[in-house]
Amino acid sequence: MRGTRRRSVFRRRKAGLTDYRRRLKLLTGRKPRAVVRVSNTRTTCQLVDWAASGDLVTLTVTGSDLSKKYGWPEDFSKKSVPASYLVGFAMGKAALAQGAETAILDIGLAASTPGNRVFSALKGMVDAGLEIPHGENVLPDEGRIIGSHISDDVAAAVESTKSNIEGAY
Repeated sequence: MRGTRRRSVFRRRKAGLTDYRRRLKLLTGRKPRAVVRVSNTRTTCQLVDWAASGDLVTLTVTGSDLSKKYGWPEDFSKKSVPASYLVGFAMGKAALAQGAETAILDIGLAASTPGNRVFSALKGMVDAGLEIPHGENVLPDEGRIIGSHISDDVAAAVESTKSNIEGAY
């Protein structure tokens, strides 16, 4: 359609960055959103509240924080399934320390394949004690979470890092 009656398309929708229909469903729940994003280098988990002036990020934990604060080895991946689990676990513990008890998972435009890194972070948040509605069939199995599919060194690093996170909160 041309002319003045043409409906404009939102910029972020046109660029493929935001699904506004899904975002509206998440916002009508009136609960904080547990946002999980996986980049080329690390996993990021945020606790986000809605405000009329824009979203308010109340808490952020990234894969880089695992090395800096909790003893995750520098040469290990910061976006693997075990690292994503630990980022989610640290975010869940920090959210509980701030007084947040429930949230809704926001995976954005990521593929919702069962057992992927986004759901690994979800498992970490749930294990930390944060209440997030989910189905048990999307969570990765325990062997992938502890990193036994990668190596025994990763499994040992997961256990030590998890105990460091628990000691911090």
